[in-house]
Amino acid sequence: MKQPTFLLAPDSFKESMTAKEVCIAMEAGLRKAFPEANYVHVPMADGGEGTVQSLVDATSGQLVEKEVIGPLGQVVTAKYGMMGDGVTAAIEMASASGIHLVTKETKNPLVTTTYGTGQLIKECLDQGIKKIIIGIGGSATNDGGAGMAEALGAKFLDAKGSALPRGGGSLGRLASIDISGLDPRLADVQIIVACDVTNPLCGETGASHVFGPQKGATPEMVLALDANLENYADVVKEQLGKDIRDIPGAGAAGGLGAGLLIFTQATLQRGIDIVIEYTGLRNKLADADYCFTGEGGMDFQTKFGKTPYGVAKAAKLESKKVIALAGYIGEGAEVLHEEGIDAIFGIVPGAAAIEQLLADGPTNVARTCENIGRLLKL
Repeated sequence: MKQPTFLLAPDSFKESMTAKEVCIAMEAGLRKAFPEANYVHVPMADGGEGTVQSLVDATSGQLVEKEVIGPLGQVVTAKYGMMGDGVTAAIEMASASGIHLVTKETKNPLVTTTYGTGQLIKECLDQGIKKIIIGIGGSATNDGGAGMAEALGAKFLDAKGSALPRGGGSLGRLASIDISGLDPRLADVQIIVACDVTNPLCGETGASHVFGPQKGATPEMVLALDANLENYADVVKEQLGKDIRDIPGAGAAGGLGAGLLIFTQATLQRGIDIVIEYTGLRNKLADADYCFTGEGGMDFQTKFGKTPYGVAKAAKLESKKVIALAGYIGEGAEVLHEEGIDAIFGIVPGAAAIEQLLADGPTNVARTCENIGRLLKL
């Protein structure tokens, strides 16, 4: 009798398990029902937190640590991934410039900078990398990517020719941009930006108005930051010939999307599509009998580019059954049945403290998968 093949393609369960650890727990449970089955692990992500880890795990790559300048000018230890092919790297901007690196008391988008993200890009250039995938969620910044560009050799000057302080608060005084010192290696490196938001750089749906408040901006600061990015866009258009103000995604990560479009050979793509491509998910689905996916929480928002949605869409192209697991199942999750997910199972066995549930994640995933496996065996 031919043994089934289970393709396991979950996202991480935030604060509980990495995507790879979820795969291991899924297999442990399913093996109790199908001890001789074939199990294919494809740790997934959607461009946000965990993307670098998933790409490293899926390609047998390695994580590399690098000390860089954090969002407030402090030294932080960031990580990037060298993928298994040796010529592709993966960066999460949050590792160097993320909101978790500031506190409620210190977050201030007038001064936070993407300089450390630029340092990670430079490190990749130094390592001979030819392709860089950058996830740009979770930023603490609103500097239009100016800090990133400065780390790569660009200069941002006021009307007197003096260098501007770092941070979005100074861009209103930007008069000229000197790119004569921009790292020439950027012209030969393909940069793919994982970007799941469509916000433009400026205006009511732009970086400052939509994301500024969560980074510590008061209503007055939001107006100032937006005006500063308007000036930044004007100077860029006039001096560099690039009109990035209204490009969908330019406002991501406080305008880092715009900065990457201005100063590098970047293209913006949906995060889940990038991960599907680089993990080879579609090819691996071809031989699978069942596809298991999931993430910490699933609800109506999951269909807007989250990992289980992307996995399900890829699986349905191969006519595969898709089963999803979640730490919690929220409002409107039933819409996912119309999007290719055949069944959704919650893993929580009962009421418990959140700390306990996070710690018990692997056990709960394994138990749930064992029961699903026994049901499938019927």
